[in-house]
Amino acid sequence: MRSVLILNAKGGCGKSTLATNLAGYYASKGRRVVLADFDPQESALDWLAARPAERPAITGIAAWRDGFRVPRDADWVIIDSPAAIKGRELSDLVRRADSILMPLLPSAMDVRAANHFIGDLNAVRKVVNREVRVATVANRVREHTLAAAELEGYLARFSLPNGKPFPFLAALRATQNYVWAAERGLSIFEFAPVKTLPDREQWVRILRWLSRSGKSRRARKPG
Repeated sequence: MRSVLILNAKGGCGKSTLATNLAGYYASKGRRVVLADFDPQESALDWLAARPAERPAITGIAAWRDGFRVPRDADWVIIDSPAAIKGRELSDLVRRADSILMPLLPSAMDVRAANHFIGDLNAVRKVVNREVRVATVANRVREHTLAAAELEGYLARFSLPNGKPFPFLAALRATQNYVWAAERGLSIFEFAPVKTLPDREQWVRILRWLSRSGKSRRARKPG
């Protein structure tokens, strides 16, 4: 079982977009997927409620209300976290994860907020889960804009506890494909490839990175 935590303390950065598209991708590949929503707004579960019955099944959990009980046969667990997360709640989610993806918007304000949050996250990782891998994904990037051009400079400010640069995997473009997917309970990987080819290409590094997300949760010692 692999567990991916979508995490950022700032709201509106696209956590549910990442979570639902990952869930849809792995389900479309025949994997048993659990989508755990820790956000009381339940954006991820609203997406799942709109999902057509004929599409590959995804198990939804209202984890913020009902607890985090994952079926033993799950292959992938995608965790959509709430905004303003900190303290024990942050520690509990980091402990559950093999990999953490942090979506952020390419603006100075969002990057500054993320930079502060990364300090908190790194401190938690040292205590509860040193093995978890973390990377950033820029979201809603408008191509050929000043913000897009400055993105690399923004991300250069991020670092891991060992001083190495914080991994940056992709810049997902601002496109209506994500809006249409959200409305229909689908991922961009479930549309005709010709319609979403540029978007799919931007996910290649993300999916490759997640495929190397480490040992199965079953193989780890409980802690």
